[in-house]
Amino acid sequence: MIKNYLIERCSWILLFLFLQFLTIFIAFLDTTIPFAPLLYIVFLSTIIFIVFLIIRFQKETRFYKSLEEWENNLDTTKLLDAKSPFEKMIENSVKSQTEFLKQESEKHLLLLEKEKDDLLSWIHEVKTPLTALSLMIDHVDDEKLKANLTYEWLRIHLLLDQQLHQRRIPFMENDLYIEKTNLKTLIFNEIKTLQTWCMQKGIGFEVELEVTEVLTDAKWLSFILRQLLTNAVKYSEPSDIIIKSYQQDDRTILEVQDFGRGIDPKDLPRIFDKGFTSTSKHQESAATGMGLYLAKKAAKPLLIKMAVQSKLGSGTTFMLTFPKQNEFVRITGM
Repeated sequence: MIKNYLIERCSWILLFLFLQFLTIFIAFLDTTIPFAPLLYIVFLSTIIFIVFLIIRFQKETRFYKSLEEWENNLDTTKLLDAKSPFEKMIENSVKSQTEFLKQESEKHLLLLEKEKDDLLSWIHEVKTPLTALSLMIDHVDDEKLKANLTYEWLRIHLLLDQQLHQRRIPFMENDLYIEKTNLKTLIFNEIKTLQTWCMQKGIGFEVELEVTEVLTDAKWLSFILRQLLTNAVKYSEPSDIIIKSYQQDDRTILEVQDFGRGIDPKDLPRIFDKGFTSTSKHQESAATGMGLYLAKKAAKPLLIKMAVQSKLGSGTTFMLTFPKQNEFVRITGM
């Protein structure tokens, strides 16, 4: 506090010292001016100036010290008693404003919680007719119509799933269950969900798993893979999507490689940003720019590192690097 006070008034202190030294210097050069009495005056004025600084320091910093204590403790009863009416007025104003903002914050938090719960409830309600619609589509005889209906159903299903996980991500640490997860089962379940869409686009899958198990949360890893596979299928023409796992530096790496249109190099640093779609295909209305953003957010609590390599016109490879087993100690608390 003293250091900050002196720094703020450094220019005034330097000006005072300069004037004192200037006075002494003039008296030293001019023999007609008595040097000893002038030196005595300079000494007294310096003492007075120091006393003045001390008094002003005590007076000016007293109230701000009390404000710091109140800010740290959020308890206005610990403010210093000796205050001027103006200081008391400011204190009461700050206190009332803080209480008002606190109440407003709590009110908005409750509203957000209610909106989140209502949206989650709505999503679960919509899933019921969506399931019924899937069963109805299965009974459609026209294969072309059936494929089109299934594709549109899948789009709705994936968007609802994305919304559901988006609402859960801020609290996903409470929902984690770290266990040995079978990659083959998980990957083939996700491929099966996209099967109709892939058949419609003429896309196949090549799965090469050197490592078949990883330590992670199966539900959230499924969500991450779903976003990567959906992107790979969406932006690919008839070709194979390669999914492979391998061990590198005692870590498991899972790759999803497509041979689609690729990503423009200038877009690569931004693909995980919220709402970012593309600069080269900006007119596409189907893209939401949320899939990779949510995948990246979900990967962070799982300690999964996401990386991407892409060449425009040649395809894209996403790499998921899983943590070592002992790195989960801070998550599980074991």
